[in-house]
This record gives sequence, structure tokens and C-alpha cells, in this order.
Amino acid sequence: MKILTCPMNGQRNIDEFQSFGPVRAELDPDRAADADWSRHLFRAENRKGVVVEWWRHVPSNYFFLAERDLVTNEIIRTFDASEPRAQP
Repeated sequence: MKILTCPMNGQRNIDEFQSFGPVRAELDPDRAADADWSRHLFRAENRKGVVVEWWRHVPSNYFFLAERDLVTNEIIRTFDASEPRAQP
């Protein structure tokens, strides 16, 4: 069983969570070209390394951020979205 540490609820079975993908820069749909908007909506980067992702603890509906290594699938840390993204 894989355990994920929720910043609000503590250590929980990963089955209680839902991933919403990487944090991405905002793109203004009114100013973006159609091709850029389409790319933003439908294409995902597929690179190696560490990514910051949105996650949700389903029972409590709590959204938070997690840093995850895409090669090893290791979750490095989890933190509230209001916290700075840089490691302390």
C-alpha cells in the first residue's frame, strides 16, 4: 500500500487521493492564439524530473500541491497551496 501525506489530514492510503496534473502557467484564452490555447488544453509535457502537481484528498475535498519525481514516481513532499513552492 502506498501512503501519501496530506498537509491537512496526515498520512493516508493513496487510494483516497486524486491527481489533477501539473501546476501550469495561466494562459488568457481571450488573448491567446487558437493554436496556443489548444496546446495549453490538450498537450502535456512528458519530461523527466520533478514536477509540482495539484492533488485532492477526496473525502475532505482538500486541494494541495505535491512535488513528485516523474522517473521514480516518488512523492518528495506535499504542501498547502498557500505555502511557497521553494524548499525551505
